[in-house]
Amino acid sequence: MRKLLLLSIVLITGVVFAARLFYLQIYDTSYQKLSENNAVKVVYNYPQRGYIFDRKGNLLVSNQPSYDVMVIPKDVKPLDTLEFCKLLKIEKEDFKRILEKAWVYSPRIAQVFIPQLTKSEYAALSEKMYKYRGFYIQKRSLRNYHVRHSSNVLGYISEVNERIIKQNPYYQMGELIGMGGVEKQYEEVLRGTKGVKYIQKDRFNRDIGPYKEGIFDTLPTRGNDIMLTIDADLQQYGEELMINKRGGIVALEPKTGEILALVAAPNYDPALLVGRDRSKNFTKLYYDTIAKPLFDRVLQGEYPPGSPFKTLTALIGLQEGVIDLDERVYCHGGYRYGNRTLGCHHHSTPLSLIPGIANSCNAYFATVYRRTIDKYPTPQEGIDHWREHLVSFGLGNYLGYDLPAGNKGLIPDSDYYNRAYQYPKYKWYTPATISNSIGQGEVSLTPMQMVNFTAAIANRGYFYRPHIIKNIVGADSIPEKYTVKNYTTIDPEYFEPVIQGMYDVYNYGTASHLKIPGIEICGKTGTAENYIRVNGKRMQLTDHSVFVAFAPKDDPKIAIAVFVENGYWGSRWAGKIASLLIEKYLKGEITRKDLENFVLNGSLMDEYNKPYSGEPFKINQ
Repeated sequence: MRKLLLLSIVLITGVVFAARLFYLQIYDTSYQKLSENNAVKVVYNYPQRGYIFDRKGNLLVSNQPSYDVMVIPKDVKPLDTLEFCKLLKIEKEDFKRILEKAWVYSPRIAQVFIPQLTKSEYAALSEKMYKYRGFYIQKRSLRNYHVRHSSNVLGYISEVNERIIKQNPYYQMGELIGMGGVEKQYEEVLRGTKGVKYIQKDRFNRDIGPYKEGIFDTLPTRGNDIMLTIDADLQQYGEELMINKRGGIVALEPKTGEILALVAAPNYDPALLVGRDRSKNFTKLYYDTIAKPLFDRVLQGEYPPGSPFKTLTALIGLQEGVIDLDERVYCHGGYRYGNRTLGCHHHSTPLSLIPGIANSCNAYFATVYRRTIDKYPTPQEGIDHWREHLVSFGLGNYLGYDLPAGNKGLIPDSDYYNRAYQYPKYKWYTPATISNSIGQGEVSLTPMQMVNFTAAIANRGYFYRPHIIKNIVGADSIPEKYTVKNYTTIDPEYFEPVIQGMYDVYNYGTASHLKIPGIEICGKTGTAENYIRVNGKRMQLTDHSVFVAFAPKDDPKIAIAVFVENGYWGSRWAGKIASLLIEKYLKGEITRKDLENFVLNGSLMDEYNKPYSGEPFKINQ
């Protein structure tokens, strides 16, 4: 028995050692790589990154040469540190710090020591590189921006960090990767494939030629060019109109879902994030916590949509059969419920649906909303049915567009209100949610979601997922999901009266002074209450200006949403900007110079500075 036990132990031990040896020598190649690194140097040849064009073929982003000083820490020999630092324009302390960091990461792997030398810096250094053992210069390309706009759309490239390397072994320390915007979304398309050269070294660590005659070497493959749906002229004009303002603009082609313009304000010159000053410039932008230039307000900003939401309230009311086109609702300064009033501005009364939209009557839409919810046995059922309609317009969730940033917004359901009111301990009823009827209350949308439901109205009941890719050169096609119609829960016949109401907004309603000669525009003004916290204190600021529109009425070619923070009311800023951009896109010129001069010369910086001035201030004046 003892002999059998001893034999078993010996056999098990032998199997364990054999398995471990197999794993180290065959399966796990890390030790092999370390061993080979002593005799073989790996040199990467980086490809040209793909170019980026707008929908008309205008070049937005190309490449420019750049030179990185690379280091293999274990190969570094004593050198004239002062001379080397002078050539690199760095301090001796920086030299020591960077080299120590490289040693910690890996003494054998080549790493970026100083990135992105200019041509003149490269010329001065290259002549003396023979003096600095362990260092060499590697050529690569950086982005060259041909426009000073669209930074939120294009994104930028930056060095990978350890987290990215762990997630994607393709990248090595010091390599570049797309960060934000199109550069990030289409990184694998734009980057191409890097080439590899294996250099044999002798026992004195000298290069002696290609490893195994270069049979393992590969050539780099250039990245694919891409064409965006963006209209560069429209994008630039939109950014000019938003100077000294904060907010966002997004324009779509309703028939395709193609994004024509996507403006986040304030913005910055994309060239700031190129070159050796990139880190300094990025830090400055990142720590601007007031203006937030790195925050894409179009995709990430969640705002109360205000009165444009009334178009959806009307559509849901028609679909649910709680209102018809002829029924008129009285408005006596607002909608009264209990001892409270949802106020309204002065207009004629009573109103039916179409003039209700044109005059933006709060009482009318509060009535429609309440009937919609109260149609069902409980407010919980009513809210959930109401929400189902809104979700079909792409609200309350991610839209699935091809940009990496975004937020879901909020379309509350019964669970939301049950939690808020501690149901069933406390019951809640429709009046507790009445502000939803006019796009206030708990409802919040991103400007991208606002333009999407506007496009669905323009299309009479369907939309395409918004997308920014028009063509990938060399690829078969764009993803199929961007070519599929997404239908709403509203029957097509109910859209016509709502569209007529939006058309009358320009004819005689709240945007009648914003007409553009020769263009039939359907729009909806909006005003949204605005609260912030400063030093932990909640305060109300001047209302946001909101506007959605599409044109032409019967053959829509553009849908647009404009959101201007602290812009007073819908037609004051957002409506003017929307009308100008529609005319710019459809006509290629501006005839309403009065609107243009007002917007281009106007500023809201005083409004933005009010809460930080330390002085008492008034709002909406």
